[in-house]
Amino acid sequence: MIEPVRSGQHLLDEIQETTLSEGSIAIWWLGQSGFLIKSSETTVLIDPYLSEHLTTKYHKTSKPHIRMTRNPIEPGRLAEIDHVIVSHKHSDHFDPGTIPDLLKASPSAVVVCPESLEDHAESLGIPAARRVGMVADARYERTGITVRAIPSAHEGLDTDDSGRHLYLGFVVELAGLRLYHSGDTLAYEGLADAIGPEPIDVMFLPINGRDPSRGVPGNMTAAEAVGLANVVCPRHLVPHHYDMFTFNTVPIGVFEDEARRLSPKIRPRILKCGGRWEVQR
Repeated sequence: MIEPVRSGQHLLDEIQETTLSEGSIAIWWLGQSGFLIKSSETTVLIDPYLSEHLTTKYHKTSKPHIRMTRNPIEPGRLAEIDHVIVSHKHSDHFDPGTIPDLLKASPSAVVVCPESLEDHAESLGIPAARRVGMVADARYERTGITVRAIPSAHEGLDTDDSGRHLYLGFVVELAGLRLYHSGDTLAYEGLADAIGPEPIDVMFLPINGRDPSRGVPGNMTAAEAVGLANVVCPRHLVPHHYDMFTFNTVPIGVFEDEARRLSPKIRPRILKCGGRWEVQR
């Protein structure tokens, strides 16, 4: 079992005690595709998986979800979250074991998710007043944060009967910095254009790839993530979606090897679960 750099009360103390100047943010990787991002004005969670929901659900089945990295913090201890951004329905992104306890602990938090998932959100007990449904190209703006939704292709650019995308990525702007979190996606034609021409400071991209024979749906490989980054040219590239479940991961060394192909303008950044990283304008 991989142990987080910080966990429990030590991690919570670090999050609460971190003070940031204008133009800087702190980022903690919470495992899988989950990140906590804090600025001087707001605190955001993206795709948090902070439970044993999937390990329990698939116990004694043909597809056991054996956890590789210990959970860094129980969601009920995160009491100062303002926004929870969720990319799609899969439980390692929209976790039934995380969201209800998190919303109780952070009574002002708002869940930003695909509009196509509003029925699912309601089934998790998220009231309409505490959720914002997003469609492609929609914007969500609050004090200290702007979020723009971009279609993601978790195999295909799938939509519901109303034409609303089932999978989204997000360009998040806070503290004068611009981040792109893909959720789960392939590097489909047109994705770089959808992200837009504005400079990206940090790209969070999956690297676990895809293998239908193991029930692993579409994601970028490490090579494809590096290829997309070379087109978009962010300041930093952060890999995600690995080291959570034994059946659906890739050695981080594969990314390290591929990252040698990055433009000299792009810095790869491999985070440790529970570890803090600060980024400045």
